[in-house]
Amino acid sequence: MGVLVWLSIPLVAAVGGGLWGSWANRTRKVRGDGPELDGYARFREAMEKPRSGAPGA
Repeated sequence: MGVLVWLSIPLVAAVGGGLWGSWANRTRKVRGDGPELDGYARFREAMEKPRSGAPGA
């Protein structure tokens, strides 16, 4: 009986690993890059504007 317990440990680990692997590779809904790219475009526009500020800066 003890042998069956020791043999069931790798079996349970393999089944658990398979379930975790299938869950980790599931297809997720893609939200897109819209907000991130919009924010980057605004950042670039702000960096390209000529500086106006204190003299000597």
